[in-house]
Amino acid sequence: MVDSQYFLPNDVGISPLDCREAFQLLSPSEQLYAHYISRASWYGGLAVLLQTSPESPAVYVLLQRLFRAQPPSELQSLATSLTDEEYQALLVYAAGVYANMGNYKSFGDTKFIPNLPKEKLKALVWQSQAFQDNPSEMEALWSSCGDRMYSLEERQKQLGLGDKGITTYFSGNCGLEDAELAQKFLDSKNLSAYNTRLFKTVEADGKRCYEVRLASAVKEAAAVDGEADNKCGSFEFEGASFRVLRGDYAPLMRKVAENLKKATAYAANENEKRMLEEYSRSFTLGSIDAHKEGSRYWIKDKGPIVESYIGFIESYRDPFGSRGEFEGFVAMVNKAMSARFAQLVSSAEVLLPELPWPADFEKDLFLKPDFTSLDVLTFAGSGIPAGINIPNYDDIRQTDGFKNVSLGNVLAVAYATKKEQITFLQEEDKVGTGGWTRTSPAAPTLPLCTALDKKFSINIFYLTPCGLKDEQ
Repeated sequence: MVDSQYFLPNDVGISPLDCREAFQLLSPSEQLYAHYISRASWYGGLAVLLQTSPESPAVYVLLQRLFRAQPPSELQSLATSLTDEEYQALLVYAAGVYANMGNYKSFGDTKFIPNLPKEKLKALVWQSQAFQDNPSEMEALWSSCGDRMYSLEERQKQLGLGDKGITTYFSGNCGLEDAELAQKFLDSKNLSAYNTRLFKTVEADGKRCYEVRLASAVKEAAAVDGEADNKCGSFEFEGASFRVLRGDYAPLMRKVAENLKKATAYAANENEKRMLEEYSRSFTLGSIDAHKEGSRYWIKDKGPIVESYIGFIESYRDPFGSRGEFEGFVAMVNKAMSARFAQLVSSAEVLLPELPWPADFEKDLFLKPDFTSLDVLTFAGSGIPAGINIPNYDDIRQTDGFKNVSLGNVLAVAYATKKEQITFLQEEDKVGTGGWTRTSPAAPTLPLCTALDKKFSINIFYLTPCGLKDEQ
């Protein structure tokens, strides 16, 4: 019998994040600025599938084909062999894949599988309109992911490095020793791991050969666009060969860069313009230095009406903790809540000494952050947080500062979701927890971004803040 932790419950909460009114209150220029950065985020968010597991991209495409070919209600009418609970389990699984941008939980890193028999799901795929329209493609998709989608082999139950789990930041034959050696090599070249993946081969004589792949639209190793040093090439390091290449996720990075360039025409000030130019350069050339420069302009852009951030940001899902998962968001200022946060920031220097830890745990110099409450419009990645403290580059945080971004409409639905349950405590330990928040801590909640203005080519974001969902 399969452990229930590998299923998503059928009563999982679905929380709508209403952003229509805030978007409509933007000026036409601000709407276009938000639109193009949103498109860049959705395209880049698809890279998370490639960063999660070998089967995640095929699972995602299979689900997209199913639900784009016909409405869920029509598909259900074909599912004569499925009970209502089993069909609901399929919808919940699809929502889980979209919300986590893959088939592993973004919080907890454990795998989840469809809570219905594999044979029944396969039969439904074969009955679907998508299969009738393109049987060879649908059969190929099922062949590439059907078994793996349901597999709970010990190594495949969780994300991890080597024999401890699954990761696509490294090839399957990499272990901790390989990750440590690669990090030493990257440090020696002053090359960040944030936008890289590592792939290993072993020659006949036992020599280890590594490919370090940089995420970029450009595939050529030669310097382009006035680059002084792109760090590509072949190197020998501690008895191993390293080859630094560009072009990982190239088609997606090209779309990201193109849409950021389009957004530049609608930037509200010079800081936003320079920020987008550096971000576009980063995704085109695979340069973390360019992304850092863009982040500096982002920090200087105080109190924008449309806030955003995009890049390879959080390293939680890299088992070695060095490589960043792609993330992109666009949000709009909630002016009333931001005023309260500004008051809190102004009091921070008085409050910090009262906290229950010594000053050694604080930064040497407190730089007041730009603390803004925002209503999220777009969030592409493996999960949507209630707030973010970025950028993560410690050298920039020390010298230039950072921003605290609070996503107000996410916080609101976190407390308002009705289908909530505590999944991490035994029943006897739940007594007395209800009074600490307005409701109990939630089971995994799948936010729903509602439709925006169709003239900007953004339609419905299906049950998720993640992935490319606009139909244009």
